[in-house]
Formats: sequence, C-alpha cells, structure tokens
Amino acid sequence: MKEFKIDPLDKENGLQVKSYIDTLTKPPGSLGKLEQLAIQLGEITSQQFPSVTPPGVIVFAADHGIAAEGVSAFPQEVTAQMVTNFLNGGAAINVFSKQIGAQFKIVDVGVATEIDGEHLIKEKIRYGTANFLIEDAMTRDEALRAVEVGYEVSEKLIKDGIKCLIVGEMGIGNTTPSSTIVSLVSGRDVESVVGFGTGITQENILHKQQVIKKAIEVRSPNAEDPFDILAKVGGLEIAAMAGAMLAAASNRIPILVDGFICTAAALIAKLINNVVSEYMIIGHRSVEPGHRIAIDLLGKEPLLDLNLRLGEGSGAAIAFPLLLSSTLMISEMSTFTSAKISSE
Repeated sequence: MKEFKIDPLDKENGLQVKSYIDTLTKPPGSLGKLEQLAIQLGEITSQQFPSVTPPGVIVFAADHGIAAEGVSAFPQEVTAQMVTNFLNGGAAINVFSKQIGAQFKIVDVGVATEIDGEHLIKEKIRYGTANFLIEDAMTRDEALRAVEVGYEVSEKLIKDGIKCLIVGEMGIGNTTPSSTIVSLVSGRDVESVVGFGTGITQENILHKQQVIKKAIEVRSPNAEDPFDILAKVGGLEIAAMAGAMLAAASNRIPILVDGFICTAAALIAKLINNVVSEYMIIGHRSVEPGHRIAIDLLGKEPLLDLNLRLGEGSGAAIAFPLLLSSTLMISEMSTFTSAKISSE
C-alpha cells in the first residue's frame, strides 16, 4: 500500500510570521482571525510570505448504488448530466473557480455511465458503488485505488503550480455514505447526523435514517479502519477526495475544505494519517447537521456560515478570498519602520 507521509506543521515559522505581522502598520491583533489564518498558512507552507495563488479545484464524480433505496431527491442519471454541465462551464463551482482564478479539473472516478469530454479526466474505478444495504459498496482494493487516484490527480496539479487545494464532488445519493461515515467515526447516532441533503422531505429523512442504521448493522464496518469504512459503506469520490487531501498535505499545500461530503472525506483522510487535519482550513459551515459534528471532530472553526448546502467545492471557493487577503496582508502591508510611523 502507498505510504502517505506527512510532515508536522512548521511551528517555528508560524512564530516568525506572527512576529512580522506584529510589525505591520496596525494595532496588534486588530485583523483578528485573518492574522491567525496567515500564521496557520505560514506553519503549513514553511514560508514567511505564504502564497495561495493559483488555487486548484478538483471535482470528483461517482455514483452510488444506495441511491436505489430512494435516499435522494434526484435520480441517479443527474450525476452524469451534472458532469457534462461542469465540462460546459455551467455549474456554480465553474463560476466561482473562474472568479478566483483557479485551475479546474473534473475527474470521473466512478460514474455509472460513460461520459465523453475533452477536458474530462477518466479514472473510473467501477461504474458506481454497489448498494451497501445489500452488499459492500466496493472491494478494499477498489477503495485503495480510489484514494490513490485522488492523490495522483492532486499531486499533478501541485506539480503544475497550484498553491492551495479545493476538492469538490458530484454524486447523487452521496450524503448517505457521508452520513454513515460521520456517524461511524463520531460514534453519534444516525438521527443527529442526517439532514435534508439535496432537498428530501421529512418522511424521506426518516427512511434515509433507517437505511443507514440497517446498513451499519449488516455491513458492520470497523470505525477505526478507513479502508474498511470506504469498502463497506463509502463512495468512490469520497475516497478520491481523501487521497487528494493527503497529497496536498504531503506537499505542504493548504487544503480549503468544503461542506458535508468533503468533510466526511477529510475524516477518512485523517484516519489514514492523523497529521493531515493540521493542513486543513474549513471554508464554511453547511446547514447539514452532520457537518457541524464532522468539523468538531477535526477540531476546526469554519471561516464562513452562509447556509450553504450545494457541495461541488462551491463554499470553499467562496471562502478562498479570505486566504488571499491574509497572505496579501503579510506581503503588501508596510511595517511601522518602512512607513516611518511611530509604533508607541
């Protein structure tokens, strides 16, 4: 199995960044969380003047056999239709990626049908997962391969020059494996994790909860083994997102984490290598109740709370300008000395 090696944060460089920030032409601490963000970026990158541009956005797409249980408001064919929309530049994440000058990639890691597109990265592991109420979602080898695909695509973007990673997803039904993962890893009951997803009714929520509880009972995944979780109740795009995060952390690239599905992938990545979470910044808090639980498990505070629940990486892309502002604060503000302003 691939070794996912990640170095610890550079705390010494973080102290140097803090000392420099305190020399800038403002009262100490007056830019609040923006200063804390700049220090964290200094620890992640080991650079006194960290850079986050250009960012890279990778959207991983895959289908889910569990969708057959009626857990989503949309039919499964919408996954492939939305991938085409991404390729045509018509989705929210396309708009926000363009706004922040991101390199954008869409990866088919397990869509249930064939999709053709000039800019589509084809890394299909299988044609969607199996219905994990009936059988394991995938094999352990497929789960590992999906993680490796995410790692490889992310590493290529990093070699092409990205300075910050945003991952997103497309997969009808994927809040169900995400809810299952968060419930397993947190030890919280299913009812506290499951939300409305793409817009299901209260009656459907109760049905979804029962499906997840029954699946956990019959699949009995090991909550401490990330590959057992992925194989039994996971998703191919969730595995790939986890792999992409591991690649970013191993290359000292900050990870700007999106919403519920992305944060479920972050929990998987953390189970694979605990250090990876130190490289994560939570872009926003989703309205999905399980997202709050997952954020707490990662020990993080989100940058924004805008009542978002779209996915795709959209919330993280919206939050990206805050990272950019924190780096520009360091690189472009004058110090008291250079501006010839008294600091006392």
